Amino acid sequence: MIENVPALLIVLPILVATLPLLVGLRYERVGWTVAALTTTAAFAMALWLALVIFTTGEAVIHQLGGFPRPIGIELVADRLSAPFVVLATGISMGVLAYTRRGGPRGNSFYSAYLLLLGGLLGLSLTGDVFNMFVFLEITGLTTYALIAKGKSGESAIAALKYLIIGTVGASMYLIGVGFLFVATGTLNMIDLATAIPQQAGYGNPLILTAFAFVFVGFAIKIALFPLHTWQPDAYQRAPDGATPLIAALVSTVSAYALFRLVYTVFTVEFLVSIPHASEIVVTVGSISVLAGSALAVMQRRVKRMLAYSSVSQFGLVVLAYGLMNDTALLGALVHLIGHAIMKGGLFLAVGTIAAGTGARTVKEYAGLAKRMPFMAGSLAVLGLALVGVPPSIGFLGKWFIAVGAIEAGIWPVAVVVLLSTMLTLGYIARLLERMYFTPAPTRGGAPEGSLATDGSGNDPTPGAVSAGMLGVTVLAALLAVALGFSGGAFDSLLGPFIEVILNG
Repeated sequence: MIENVPALLIVLPILVATLPLLVGLRYERVGWTVAALTTTAAFAMALWLALVIFTTGEAVIHQLGGFPRPIGIELVADRLSAPFVVLATGISMGVLAYTRRGGPRGNSFYSAYLLLLGGLLGLSLTGDVFNMFVFLEITGLTTYALIAKGKSGESAIAALKYLIIGTVGASMYLIGVGFLFVATGTLNMIDLATAIPQQAGYGNPLILTAFAFVFVGFAIKIALFPLHTWQPDAYQRAPDGATPLIAALVSTVSAYALFRLVYTVFTVEFLVSIPHASEIVVTVGSISVLAGSALAVMQRRVKRMLAYSSVSQFGLVVLAYGLMNDTALLGALVHLIGHAIMKGGLFLAVGTIAAGTGARTVKEYAGLAKRMPFMAGSLAVLGLALVGVPPSIGFLGKWFIAVGAIEAGIWPVAVVVLLSTMLTLGYIARLLERMYFTPAPTRGGAPEGSLATDGSGNDPTPGAVSAGMLGVTVLAALLAVALGFSGGAFDSLLGPFIEVILNG
């Protein structure tokens, strides 16, 4: 039975995505209930799958239609994919707690939401490079739709911009897959790992070109500098209920997919054998870290500031990919998981604050600690975790990456991590100063700027804050701290997989 769970995880949300539209013809607002039931079932299956994998130490492989590779298509759940499956389903449940009251409403939104979940789970579980493209497109198309759910023209423009740039990224990845198939004759990831060195050779021009196209394609999807230009507008203009889902999961799962391809398809031997390959990866990541942090410091609108922060955080992850040692790779995966929780929680907090006060800019957060103490506290905890203040999962990931850089003898990378931390502290400290130490100016008895707009056209009525909106944000803050004490657990769960891909 457990062998069928990977397929059920993908098929369930994709098939059920039709129900909100069909049942909605007769009943209004049925979408949230359908999405909640489906996501809860998916989360339960994800936990069961992860428990089996980490208990037995064996991967769960499902062959679609019973056809073995290389003819058939495989779904693979292992020590690497299982945490991201749990992460995707768990965060999706948390976002639903917000959208119940905070919106956006409409059955079409929840159909797109379920399709996005199915695409993310497919990306996490597929063992075939072409089907990774299929799920990448499902994820991309539904993300465009969610961004466009904003009622203003800016949301439509942001969605169109993402559509164009995202299509370029997916197309470049597909071209890379084509080169891999021409060079090896297979699309299965396990077979590719063997065929690339034995049939083609790491120095084969087709393999080198394939790697370049795959890396650049995912660099666009992850939003590395300077290929990040779609992200700030997408995060800012998307409805508040859609931004946490997009920010926490879309680029996170794309970064996971890049890790999967680099280390289980091309393998570490490819990076070692190709001159300057790892140096290029480290350099690209380092530039994104510093540029994203610097751009975030300059922002006045909170959602846009956090969007540029993601450019920096994902640069940190990619930088760690190029270090090629177990400590740095563990840090990259921990930081990916932590970033999803922290950034999802931060955007949930920003949306809840907007619902309660209408505040959208750093200036408008003045005196927020008195008006919404629990939300201000949650945002403060999540922000400090993003900086890397211990004990938090943000500190844990950065610590592993910095130590990995030192172990690799690449001291400038440790300096980049330190500079990034200082810049992150710069923009988070601005928020903390405004919330806790600046009194709220008043105009006619109400906080000045209390009805600011982010351009999405979906600004909720101030005061429309539910217990679910508050609770899920507080839970994210608690998780960010609690997981900071889990370094040993992450090492025991992910360490064996990392050891295998590094040592064979």
